[in-house]
Amino acid sequence: MSSSEEPRFASALSVDPMAQKAEEQVVGRILDELGGRRADLCAVFVSHHYGGAIEEIGARLRRATGARVVVGCTGESIIGGDREIEQEPALSVWCAALPGTVLRPFEVQAQLGADEQIVFSGLPDVREPRAASMLLLGDPYSFPMDAYLQRLNEAFPGVPAVGGMSSGGMGPGQNLLITDRGLLASGAIGVVLEGGIEVRSVVSQGCRPIGKPYVVTQCSEHMLHKLGGKAALEAMMETVQGLAAADQKLFLRQPFVGLAVDATKSKFERGDFLVRNVLGVSQEEKAVAVSDTLRRGQTVQFLVRDAASASEDLAQLMATQGGGALQSVRETSSAGALLFSCNGRGTRMFDEGDHDIRCVRVGLDKAVPVAGFFAQGEIGPIGGRNFLHGYTASVAVFRPRA
Repeated sequence: MSSSEEPRFASALSVDPMAQKAEEQVVGRILDELGGRRADLCAVFVSHHYGGAIEEIGARLRRATGARVVVGCTGESIIGGDREIEQEPALSVWCAALPGTVLRPFEVQAQLGADEQIVFSGLPDVREPRAASMLLLGDPYSFPMDAYLQRLNEAFPGVPAVGGMSSGGMGPGQNLLITDRGLLASGAIGVVLEGGIEVRSVVSQGCRPIGKPYVVTQCSEHMLHKLGGKAALEAMMETVQGLAAADQKLFLRQPFVGLAVDATKSKFERGDFLVRNVLGVSQEEKAVAVSDTLRRGQTVQFLVRDAASASEDLAQLMATQGGGALQSVRETSSAGALLFSCNGRGTRMFDEGDHDIRCVRVGLDKAVPVAGFFAQGEIGPIGGRNFLHGYTASVAVFRPRA
């Protein structure tokens, strides 16, 4: 295969506070790394510091790189190379030349119908599900991503969607989604990739189990009433009482529950649970409220999260799943990655900066181009179904399809 027939990836980060200089710097480096190739896909992540210069950035990047599709968004903090720039000016651009790959961009809006049900303006155009992946970005204030991912799972089972919710704004209309046609302050945008490139996902939820798993024997919507025939609140408190003091403190400060994705499993490992928050308890009903819809017969387990478990989880997943995704790639220029980390991670969770990108590098050659941002909700598959996560690092590794 000639070099022109192989995919090629490039990325560049600038922290120059002047928007024009930052853009010139990243474009120059991107063009050098592409080696004269025209980009097909361009992803851009930018902090709000650049103000009005963001308005036409998608169109400018399309002209500069020749990209057929530009997608991106604003972020509270920006990731590029081996750095995480937290709450300071930063522009990160990632480009890919993808021969043999069809790209279909899409935009989606949501509204309430006459029956108070959510109505979406459309679904992506997926024609070959077995050869398809999606990159998906949304606005957390206007778009019900959980509901949309459920629709995608129903319409396109097994097709992975990876991405995140734009961040940095303090309310509706302040987060921006970027396309080559302009900006959106609501809804969601994305691109379907079909053909020669596959997207391998690594989703690190960063929790570890405590106690034992339980089967849900009684529930209603988001309320756990009974676990293994026992009142859910009693089961939870028994679990807590059996913990070491440090884990008791962790759980009581920020309690989590894992919902088993695969109902057929009897033994559970890392990645088998979808992590959800414990929202509160009802002393009168001895019930526990969870931030998801529950079903009878589902297996659940209480979880804790701290910096150590989050760090170990991401590093291990990248060393196994991330590294495995690149085993057949002959050149690092034939692979690229995007990282979507929760804006509750970074130095809010860890003692030092650049934590998640360093862990991602455990499974990637140092030369693999990486970009991304800190999101207000991360998108990625668990157990073959797509979900919206929190406090998670979701990685998309792009590589030639085997």
